[in-house]
Amino acid sequence: MVSEAPPFWWKRPSLQAALLWPFGWVYGRVARRVLDTNVRAAVDAAVICVGNFTVGGSGKTPTALTLADAALARGFKPGFLSRGYGGGVRHAKLVDLSRDTARLVGDEPMLLAEKALTVVSADRVEGANLLVQEGCDLIIMDDGFQSAKLVFDQALLVVDARRGVGNGFVLPAGPVRAPIIDQMRHADALVVVGEGPGADPMIRMAARAAKPVHLARLEPREAYRYRDKNCLAFAAIGDPGKFFATLEAAGIRVAHSRGFPDHHHFADDEIADLLDEAELYGLDLITTSKDHVRLRSGHGPAAELVEKSQVLEIDLVFDSPHVAGAIIDSAFSAFKRRRAGI
Repeated sequence: MVSEAPPFWWKRPSLQAALLWPFGWVYGRVARRVLDTNVRAAVDAAVICVGNFTVGGSGKTPTALTLADAALARGFKPGFLSRGYGGGVRHAKLVDLSRDTARLVGDEPMLLAEKALTVVSADRVEGANLLVQEGCDLIIMDDGFQSAKLVFDQALLVVDARRGVGNGFVLPAGPVRAPIIDQMRHADALVVVGEGPGADPMIRMAARAAKPVHLARLEPREAYRYRDKNCLAFAAIGDPGKFFATLEAAGIRVAHSRGFPDHHHFADDEIADLLDEAELYGLDLITTSKDHVRLRSGHGPAAELVEKSQVLEIDLVFDSPHVAGAIIDSAFSAFKRRRAGI
């Protein structure tokens, strides 16, 4: 696994974590105060926040896309709200797929915009209001749970069943964004993605708090197309190992794999290495849709890598087919009560 996060975050508590624990305690106190006391703005649309306990990938974006599908099937007009990552946008901006690039607005917003209206904004209130002005009746926030800037009508916390919350310590001693128990208090439900024991403590905590736990899995789309090939898989996401494991679980032969930090913009020499390795060993290049959309904004070697790479689309599927719709319905019920002042 390659990540911008220090490797010790995802292992059992270590001396490094212990030395940083006092800083995490202070960070946690501040984060708790933000969650408990921030004045949240209310907007004239139902708001679903898809957040997670930790930094790094857990399945937020696939969850948001699945919820948008459920909203569209019910005749609603959803819009995505994202802060973006590493982009140069200062004010709320509607993502334009014909003009914008991942370098400007971020890779995840480019993916989300293929599904529904998407706004990138560091100011989440400004961004939410822009979506309302555009006619959206449902705002799906990709991240932003800990910012506590908006009133949520449904707040979900997504956790990866394999990685869980790492060592369980708060930043910088671990990957946790705020004390877990405080995050759980402000959540409406838990979404557990995949299989493994990593999420078991959060499942037990949610059960004690009488909060729903929704089980989900990542399913490759049309995986059969790749099963007779030997692949070189590469990914620059929060947890590249999860992508490689998903490939292998789908019966796709991963002869070689290369992981890079989340949101990584590939350098020319890295692209050349991938192309050379694939040619040398006769491998098919395969990557994620998020990496593909990021590479599309490049030229020269990046364009060649885009042309020669296959994209494995992955969907998040709830174990119960009714869950996504029920989440949408709950959000609108809460919104109607909020608007009526109940």
